[in-house]
Amino acid sequence: MKTIAIIPSGGVGSRFLSSIPKQYVKVLGKELIYYTLNVFQQCDLIDEIIIPAQPEYFDLLKGLKAKYNLTKISKVIKGGKERQHSVFNALNSVKPEANDLVVVHDAARPLLSPELLQKAIKFAHKSDSIVVAIKARDTLLKAKDNTVESYLDRNNIYYVQTPQIFRYRILIDAFNKANNTHFLATDESMLVKNNNTKVNILEGESSNFKITTQSDIRLFESIIRLRTSN
Repeated sequence: MKTIAIIPSGGVGSRFLSSIPKQYVKVLGKELIYYTLNVFQQCDLIDEIIIPAQPEYFDLLKGLKAKYNLTKISKVIKGGKERQHSVFNALNSVKPEANDLVVVHDAARPLLSPELLQKAIKFAHKSDSIVVAIKARDTLLKAKDNTVESYLDRNNIYYVQTPQIFRYRILIDAFNKANNTHFLATDESMLVKNNNTKVNILEGESSNFKITTQSDIRLFESIIRLRTSN
């Protein structure tokens, strides 16, 4: 049984306000996506990595593979218009067994800890479909026209992260249903839940944040500097 990682890298990051997608911005001399890919490269439970990306960045990604010996990258393929299309393209580029695990992780979440990745994969072996998420800690409200409308009970609210991990048969069935019904989801757990399949939650880590803005990059750089100085 194999464990295949898909790292969608086709996003343009419109909120990041950069001439290039955020996952290719250099931080301390290395592209952001390198930090993400290296976590999966170093994980003994990962067999191969597939990257759906924009064609103009194929050479860059292949260069990173060679430069940093990222041997588990098996394919760099054309991404789609939306994340859903990119992951589906990646699934169609390989022929997994029904019970193989598929791990999907955001390219712009470079601080995924090796411990959390290992824990998530082991949990998925037992639970078939899992999403990493962190429980809401702050007061949550619903607003309308920039005014408070109501407050939400945070006890059952989670912030969704990645990785999200599924048996191949579960994930491909969810994609096929979504394609047949023209359902567009924001992530894979939503697709699987839409297919009436239980998705289990594994508590994530606050450090596993998604880089979205320039301030996120500055925070990430500070964390990397601190880690390398110790």
